[in-house]
Amino acid sequence: MENDSSRKQMPAPRIFVERTLALIKPDAVHKTDEIEDIILQSGFTILQKRKLQLSPEQCSDFYVEHYGKLHFPHLTAFMSSGPVVALALARHQAIATWKAIMGPVSSVKARETHPDCLRAKFGTCDLRNAVHGSESFSAAEREIRFMFPNSVIEPIPMGDAAKDYLSRYVSPTLLTGLTELSKKKPLDPFTWLADWLMNNNPNKPKISDGTVVEEAAA
Repeated sequence: MENDSSRKQMPAPRIFVERTLALIKPDAVHKTDEIEDIILQSGFTILQKRKLQLSPEQCSDFYVEHYGKLHFPHLTAFMSSGPVVALALARHQAIATWKAIMGPVSSVKARETHPDCLRAKFGTCDLRNAVHGSESFSAAEREIRFMFPNSVIEPIPMGDAAKDYLSRYVSPTLLTGLTELSKKKPLDPFTWLADWLMNNNPNKPKISDGTVVEEAAA
């Protein structure tokens, strides 16, 4: 009975899926549908979507880390020159994956070294390079909150919280999988275990695919 009651009191598992912010800049807004197709084909879930016109002051706040640099006035003027599309994206290694899809900052360099990336396809120069992406976990959290103030962003578990999460929700399933692996003795144990974990994961993330679109007046 104690085991049953403790199970009932155990909190539901929280699945931590990395998020990043993607911005489609004014020069590429007309390519939004094409860019979104590439995003979805790359395994992302679009959690939130918003089309809006930023003021120069809002652009200054968003790009605060660039303040004082020579290109800062040009950056804020360009980003406030037309509507942008903000997308909150989620998937495994979302930040690194989105940065790879975007390509080098310079669209000219991108066409030479990464011709299939978004900035090579849709950008024209360093400034007008079609898309923006968060640089880090902290930047992603700040930028998502900036564009979607009502967002709830779960923190990545650290220290004791991470150990507790692993012992409750990961280790039991992994132990069962390793036991099955020792019984089956497959030729390719790594692939077998990966497939088994995918098929027997009791805590599969459930992310709503509903997209909220907000059109702001230009």
